[in-house]
Amino acid sequence: MVKRAAEDAEGINAEGQAAAKSQTLANGAASRRSLAPADPGMGEFEDDWEDEVDSEDEIVVAHDRESGDEDAMEVDGEVQPAPEDEDDLPPEDDVFIPGIHELGKDEVLEADQSVYQMLHHMNVTWPCLSFDILKDSHGEERRTYPETMHLVTGTQADQSSKNEVIVMKMSQLHKTQKDGNESESDDDEDDSNSLDEDAILEYRSIPHQGGVNRVRAQPLSTTASLPPISQPYYTATWSETGKVHIWDVRPLIEALDVPGSMPDKGRTHKPAFTVNAHGRAEGFAMDWSTPGPSSQVRLLTGDIHSKIHLTTLTPSGFNTASQPFASHTSSVEDIQWSPTEGTVFASCSADQSVRVWDVRVKARKNIVGITKAHESDVNVISWNRGTSYLLVSGGDEGAIKVWDLRSLKGTSSASTPVASFSWHNAPITSIEWHPTEDSIFAASGADDQVTLWDLSVEQDDEEVGLKEIKTASGEKLKDVPSQLLFVHQGQKDVKEIHWHPQIPGCVVSTALDGFNVFKTISV
Repeated sequence: MVKRAAEDAEGINAEGQAAAKSQTLANGAASRRSLAPADPGMGEFEDDWEDEVDSEDEIVVAHDRESGDEDAMEVDGEVQPAPEDEDDLPPEDDVFIPGIHELGKDEVLEADQSVYQMLHHMNVTWPCLSFDILKDSHGEERRTYPETMHLVTGTQADQSSKNEVIVMKMSQLHKTQKDGNESESDDDEDDSNSLDEDAILEYRSIPHQGGVNRVRAQPLSTTASLPPISQPYYTATWSETGKVHIWDVRPLIEALDVPGSMPDKGRTHKPAFTVNAHGRAEGFAMDWSTPGPSSQVRLLTGDIHSKIHLTTLTPSGFNTASQPFASHTSSVEDIQWSPTEGTVFASCSADQSVRVWDVRVKARKNIVGITKAHESDVNVISWNRGTSYLLVSGGDEGAIKVWDLRSLKGTSSASTPVASFSWHNAPITSIEWHPTEDSIFAASGADDQVTLWDLSVEQDDEEVGLKEIKTASGEKLKDVPSQLLFVHQGQKDVKEIHWHPQIPGCVVSTALDGFNVFKTISV
């Protein structure tokens, strides 16, 4: 990504920025453009190429004597720019590094479009701290454009009564327009799917009392299709009021996909169930159990008072167990069910620990754990679905650590991570393994970065000199971990990220200034 001056610094800026790295992070050129003012409505996609006009500069050609033109101007040596024009020459582009560089008052980051296969931005009326990706009926392993996706999110409005749960449909997500200097193959010239057109946003919402701290949709297996309209599709929301609501969002999806369809308010505007076991203690930790042929539908929720409650779907409806899981000594920050064992889950806490539990243990205590996983609060964790003994965690100090759960001994142990990275310089806010590539994960931080990592990349002795970032003048700025594939920037205070399970390599992120949808050339 590069640092550029903006002609208009007002309004919401939701421009995605990138630094791609195959062997080193790329420093791509980008043009200057003014920022668009915020739209007062629900939200809209931004068009990076709107109102872009090619300049028609005057071209002057100097001929030499050998051209045969007697009236031609005779030029001695190379033409030099006028002294008064030297100050107008654009500066060389530099990679922007958070924590090292700072944007000036009238500067914004511009994306290097050449490192994205797809990049779209969407502004929203109210910030959304959390979201989840909903299953759709458009197929698995989709690689053609334009794309369509469904999200569910919740707002953080300025008044409690203004909050909503929103189901969004994003369609016409085209490939990113190619750079003008990039050569195109004959196939691409005839491919209408490569056009960069405006994306379309549609949504349906339901009222929600209190700000939404976290949203999680009931996971469906890769072989399962979207449930028919007659069956529920559950989504849970953690409210700042201390309640966890479970909603049926299937009618809202139907209303977006079927023209003329109207959702049944009696089914959508009232929660299917509300977890009241946390009292007035709000929370953020929440996860649905992994789907399976014989597994029950379970929901775990953890609050700021260190308690974790289990809610189970029975033939008669949802039921919350009265006895909580209680081993943490501070706020429970995140929860993850095991991808292979239906009764096992992991949690992390502001008490700096990561703990593993089994719901069959009657004492409601963890079975193994890492006492001091991070130097500060452990904010987020993710359980690898392909290699089920790997767990990745992100801490308040900005560190990312990968753990081998096979090495844990006892309920409180001192374990050493198999990998540790300190690239981010602010708290890690979200982390998630790739759904199918078990060596790849994504992370976001309060330093406005979304980073993509690949643990399978190893640094060779011959590559040592390549693992660094330099300015345009060759000055070394910062060492780059070999496993760091990509850095996406431009959003303000990124809160949560998710891989799209049906679109390989597609990442969606939410921040205080809106959503980004992108797919890079690196993954």
